[in-house]
Amino acid sequence: MDKKEAALHHVKAFAFLAKAGSNHWVPVESAHQGEPAAATGPMELVLVALGGCTGADVVGIMEKKRAVLTRFEINVSGERAETHPKVYTKIHIEYVFEGKSLKPNDVEQAIELSRTKYCSVSAMLGKTAEITHSYKILESR
Repeated sequence: MDKKEAALHHVKAFAFLAKAGSNHWVPVESAHQGEPAAATGPMELVLVALGGCTGADVVGIMEKKRAVLTRFEINVSGERAETHPKVYTKIHIEYVFEGKSLKPNDVEQAIELSRTKYCSVSAMLGKTAEITHSYKILESR
């Protein structure tokens, strides 16, 4: 079993500093009673984690296909339930690829492999949320 751990230290109000096995500090803060948060919120970090997980998969797969990406972006959006616990019920991932002569089949296969085989965050979130995706391919000049 691959065990992971994280530690969070309370800073003030609803703000924490978190650190996991990578030994990097991450500020986390939940907005409370209409007050703006000074750091990324926990549910936002879930979307960031999904984007980072699938993004690493897709980049790795595209590299194996010898595709040269000059730019790659991922936009992740989510809809949450209206009642507590306000879990994500719908998540959409938009992949934006830029490169020379990128093949749609390669892009589709990379996304599909991440979705169905490699991305553990996607597999976990897929148990409570409908996850959809789209992609754009832009030609580099």
